[in-house]
Amino acid sequence: MNPVMATASKVIILAFVLAGVVAPETVGEIFGWVQTWINDNLAWYYILSIAIFIFFVVFLIFSPYGSIRLGKDTDRPEFSNFSWFSMLFGAGMGIGLLFWSVSEPLYHVQNAPFLEEGTANSMEGAGTAMQVTFLHWGLHGWAVYVIVGMALAYFSYRKGLPLTIRAALYPILGKRIYGTWGHVADLLAVFGTVFGVATTLGLGAGQIQAGLNHLFGVPMDAWVKYVLIMVISCVATLSAVSGVGRGIKMLSELNMWLSILLITVFVVVGPTVFLLGFFITNVGDYVTNVIPMGLWVDPNPESGWQGTWTIFYWGWWIAWAPFVGMFIARVSRGRTIREFAVGVLVVPTLITFFWMAIFGGTALWQEFEENGGIIDAVNEDIARPLFLVIDNFGLGVLGSVLAFIALVLIITYFVTSSDSGTLVVTTLISMGKEEPPAGYRVFWGLGEGAVAAVLLASGGLAALQTASLAAGLPFSIIMFIMMWGLMKALAAERAVAAPPGPAGPSVAPTHEATGEPGATPRDDPGHPSGEPDGARAEEPERVTVSDRAGD
Repeated sequence: MNPVMATASKVIILAFVLAGVVAPETVGEIFGWVQTWINDNLAWYYILSIAIFIFFVVFLIFSPYGSIRLGKDTDRPEFSNFSWFSMLFGAGMGIGLLFWSVSEPLYHVQNAPFLEEGTANSMEGAGTAMQVTFLHWGLHGWAVYVIVGMALAYFSYRKGLPLTIRAALYPILGKRIYGTWGHVADLLAVFGTVFGVATTLGLGAGQIQAGLNHLFGVPMDAWVKYVLIMVISCVATLSAVSGVGRGIKMLSELNMWLSILLITVFVVVGPTVFLLGFFITNVGDYVTNVIPMGLWVDPNPESGWQGTWTIFYWGWWIAWAPFVGMFIARVSRGRTIREFAVGVLVVPTLITFFWMAIFGGTALWQEFEENGGIIDAVNEDIARPLFLVIDNFGLGVLGSVLAFIALVLIITYFVTSSDSGTLVVTTLISMGKEEPPAGYRVFWGLGEGAVAAVLLASGGLAALQTASLAAGLPFSIIMFIMMWGLMKALAAERAVAAPPGPAGPSVAPTHEATGEPGATPRDDPGHPSGEPDGARAEEPERVTVSDRAGD
């Protein structure tokens, strides 16, 4: 365990929790100022950054680098495609899909800026509302995960560097990644992971409380939400301590099967023909409109819509990137860059679109064709509409069973997000060790819950949104540096692999991570030989079929 990383990360998080406990109003005011400043001054930066990330991923898919393997040339994927997609979907989406799949389209159909005149609050505007939802949950966000996950997997499993964010900076910083600059990169990743996961946990706790209230009459008092956060954080901590295979992989596959069951019921019981057509139509409209919608910057940021929705989402995706990126890196060893990029970018996006179209489409149908009262429910309490939609099916006892399954799914996604985030944070702090000490997993598992509770106490949903925005901003800069480092290493590897000319080899022996003349990371004479556990760029332990780390 690196003492600098361990101490600095603990101090930052403990200071935040203490400030939130002692002066929640002040923390809330600071968050409000930060959110306003970012929305007024940096919306263009978030929009442009995400667009560049997508372009970079598409370039890699069609480039000659696509055939390079994330691991040794002899490595092959260690998970079946079903297990792989289950873990990608569970880590990359999780609670967010269940929380927003019903509520978000109903928000957008009321006042999204892309609505044509006269189509608000009507079925005519439903398609536009779903396209905006697709924008926020589609290719843009998954491209962020591809970049971080690919860089981590490449430098760790192919180049033998630690499974940490700093490893991707080696082609640029060299041995300095083991000093201050490397610590800064990893601490920003820790910061982003903790606050990104805490945002999700805060949203999830509200929906769990709504489900318990719907099924069992549990009160909607604030203290119930805090108790839920801490109880489920304890369960998630136990899962994280149990190890990758026994805990997280099992929960991920359970999540996937429950998700399949839930969405099947919605398709069969709901307006089936409308829902299937709604999905296909909106995928086509998304393909047509994604570029202009993705590059649109609100000329009047004071309206608040883009800051509340698009900019929040882009910050949230970036804040989650260290968590999900490391997770998918750990489960993707042996896949080629092209296979990895297509698999992570396209398949989860299509699954997400189908989920959103079915759940959101059902809510829109109930609202405008059956007077279901969903919009009123969304405006009153954003966590409740999912259970109202299920109740509107009129299935009696079977409807209660379906609501209970949805509640269990929310809880398991809650646990999966929390325990995966805990493993990622402790892996970063321990300089890439894939089995961090149990004591650190306990501290950070409970710490994420404490941060979520403090955010809720300091301003509720607005504070959760601001936390993601603030956490994503500095890490977006790290992502650009990671892209630079990855391209430098890929170009160097391809140059080394090029056949020699008539006069013999035209390139000197190269550094295995950077392509520059010199020793490998393990033989680098400047590499600090006295670093604590994990500080040396050791060959990571081979991921076994039961391993998983962070959808």
